[in-house]
Amino acid sequence: MNPIKYNIEIISAPSILGLKPTGVEELGESLLASGLGNILRPVKPVLHLPTLNKLYTIERDKETCVLNPIAIKDFSLMLSDAITNTINNKHFAFILGGDCSILLGVMPALKVKGTFGLVFLDAHADFYEPEKSVTGEIADMDLAIITGRGPEILTNINNQKPYVEDKNVLHIGQRDWQETKKYNSQDIRETIIKCFDLSYIEKIGIDVTTTEVLQHMDQLEVDGFWIHFDTDVISDEINPAVDYRLPGGLTFEQVEHIINRLLLTGKIAGISISVFNPRLDRSNEISKAIVTSIGNAFKLNDNL
Repeated sequence: MNPIKYNIEIISAPSILGLKPTGVEELGESLLASGLGNILRPVKPVLHLPTLNKLYTIERDKETCVLNPIAIKDFSLMLSDAITNTINNKHFAFILGGDCSILLGVMPALKVKGTFGLVFLDAHADFYEPEKSVTGEIADMDLAIITGRGPEILTNINNQKPYVEDKNVLHIGQRDWQETKKYNSQDIRETIIKCFDLSYIEKIGIDVTTTEVLQHMDQLEVDGFWIHFDTDVISDEINPAVDYRLPGGLTFEQVEHIINRLLLTGKIAGISISVFNPRLDRSNEISKAIVTSIGNAFKLNDNL
């Protein structure tokens, strides 16, 4: 594969409306302070979106059984506009969360432009139904929502349901099988979403996994792909700075490898980073490791 040049625009979207205000809102600030901008060299100054975090409430909406549905919809529309402008400029969108609910702003923006797939790196399936979620947090169910499962106010923004079809989604790194079974979540494996869970990756290795991911992507009739990188897909031993921890996980090097190979396809419209909590990283070592890992993934593409 030949090196790819990406003209990157960084958008800071530190919404915690789909999780809780415990520190994830500082993700972008932390990664930028650790040198992300210097490594990626964006073509424009970082765009800092205003948040609606002040509207956060721990009370579930009675109609939808989720937290903050109206505020999440409003923030999603604002984020969608920013991503649309980036794509219209033929630039690569690099979104700093926030929690995983930012995908409700990402995927509708892509849907307007064409048919896009999603490569979803996450320790969790994020496939709960609202009434079965213990928390009511959209971060429990973001993948379900963007594929059309959930309350209409969030699944059908601007009448675009679903934002991405099951057949165009690849999930990589799930390891919350026991939790999903315990709480009777709908099972992502009963859909046609292509799943590469942690046990499968450990069995066949990261090189073979990545090859299979790329082969599957080649079979899809799409205009491009989005990468979602939830940092809890990284091993809990080396990245404990997340709000919901699980044993095991991928190494930074494995994630670098996957993202790099994805970027080399030239089919990636952008990437979103979510869930890293700097308040749980007092030494700043994890923030620096994430930035280094992202830099390595892009640097190998002669992007720098």
